[in-house]
Amino acid sequence: MFFAFAAMVFTLMVTQTLTESIKSWELDMEMFLWFLLVGFVAQSIDGALGMAYGVSCNSILLGIGIPPAVASAWVHFAQVFTSLASGISHWKMGNVDWKLAKKLLIPGVLGSIIGAFLLSNVDGDIVKPVIALYLLVMGIVILGKVKKKHSPNFNRESRSLPVLATAGGFADAIGGGGWGPIVNSTLLSKGKIARYAIGTGNFVEFFVSLASASTFLFFVKELSLAPVLGLIIGGVIAAPFAAYICKLIKPKYLMIAVGVLIILLSIRTFYLAIA
Repeated sequence: MFFAFAAMVFTLMVTQTLTESIKSWELDMEMFLWFLLVGFVAQSIDGALGMAYGVSCNSILLGIGIPPAVASAWVHFAQVFTSLASGISHWKMGNVDWKLAKKLLIPGVLGSIIGAFLLSNVDGDIVKPVIALYLLVMGIVILGKVKKKHSPNFNRESRSLPVLATAGGFADAIGGGGWGPIVNSTLLSKGKIARYAIGTGNFVEFFVSLASASTFLFFVKELSLAPVLGLIIGGVIAAPFAAYICKLIKPKYLMIAVGVLIILLSIRTFYLAIA
């Protein structure tokens, strides 16, 4: 029933967006190709690590001057498609823990709706340096996870899981990314096997992104075709490969690279916001 409802919301959101939110159907090919590359690289990292698609893309959009609510709306609209492809890929690879997914889904969706509503009704110039600092913290969190050892036993019945999902959904909407660094990395730190932590988190992220994107587009109603289409296509192409990579490689070195990149981008965004 919930999946059918999500499919209906997804169809309605895409239809409304294509008819109302895209102001011009002219495609800037150069911009499209750049964001195709950004989407491919970001989803390759996200699918393998369970984090960094939203944070990476949002950092770049803020860095080129896109307002926070608009940037987050673009990222989450694109992420609906990329997280759907990623979720299906992880499902096919057997990386999804269904009982854990049920624990995370509803709280994550509620948190994302609240975060999207708040960001859509706050002055972007005020929020931009705050989000830059938030992204800086996310970069540090990612680097911090490199050295942190996992607990040997994971408790799927922990009462903290719904709280974790709510916080992750809220932060993801506010910062344009953060579900992975908060939720997936916490599951890893609590001892969840990496492929199940990442696969389950990425599967649930589709519903979180769908809720955020629907809320943002209700208020923002503004999409630019070239960057959004580039992020979508690049991410969808990368998703199956990333899910396979998740089963093969250790994420340590990718996590270091992503953490450093996000820290540098957030510092640049903060400097531009206060300059």
